[in-house]
Amino acid sequence: MADAKITDFEQALGRLEKLVADMEGGELSLEEMIKHFEEGSALVDVCTNKLNEVEQKIEKLVKKDGELVEAPFEVEE
Repeated sequence: MADAKITDFEQALGRLEKLVADMEGGELSLEEMIKHFEEGSALVDVCTNKLNEVEQKIEKLVKKDGELVEAPFEVEE
């Protein structure tokens, strides 16, 4: 699956979980670990980009002068 381009958040996250489990298993060679790490890094980028896209689309309802109005979603850091 390393060659297939994953663009779906859930697929990317699932693949990341599999890569981490394989790496934590302790049975991979150094070469395989490096390949898993590189693929995982690319998948983290996919997930981050998807989350950023969604964040920009989310709107929250806020109460202003007794009525609900739409406002941009703001992340508290």
